[in-house]
Amino acid sequence: MNIKIPIETSVRHIHLSKKDLETLFGKDYQLKKLKQLTLPEEFAAKETVEIQVNSKKISNLRAIGSLRKETQIELAKTDAIFLGINAPLKESGDLKGTPGAIISGPKGKIKIKRGIINTWRHIHCNSKEAERLGLKDGMLVSVKTDSGLGSITFHNVKVRIKENYKLCMHIDTDEGNAAGIIKKGNGVII
Repeated sequence: MNIKIPIETSVRHIHLSKKDLETLFGKDYQLKKLKQLTLPEEFAAKETVEIQVNSKKISNLRAIGSLRKETQIELAKTDAIFLGINAPLKESGDLKGTPGAIISGPKGKIKIKRGIINTWRHIHCNSKEAERLGLKDGMLVSVKTDSGLGSITFHNVKVRIKENYKLCMHIDTDEGNAAGIIKKGNGVII
């Protein structure tokens, strides 16, 4: 295959539902864009929250827009270990069997019963790119990194196809650190 692909490290963050956003930040509140992300409908917001599980807390957890149907927290495995929980490896949106947390914002506090995940490494691409590259939605591939510090190969990288996606692989900070990729890097689908 040997298809070159950009790789981005996704730091821990939270996707909020409208109801939870309004509880945490106030009625009719709207997230303020800090920076546009690779996915056209997503942006890093200026807003942050604090999450707590038992006695452990993570502060300044960045909110990502746009809003979701259900609040979801995406953490690296080391974050979950720090909190003393098992955040299962899941696809975004699959929250069944996941732990919850107390979330605090400037206007309120909520308790979610579920929603913390460690996101499965994945590739975003649109249908034209997928057709050209021979990729299918849900397909598992391997990607060899090229960070200049050596390389590692990630196996079981899930392909996600949607019309507004742009070709890019997303990994969490633990995976990025292992590959020598701080924010952005490159790889090859093999």
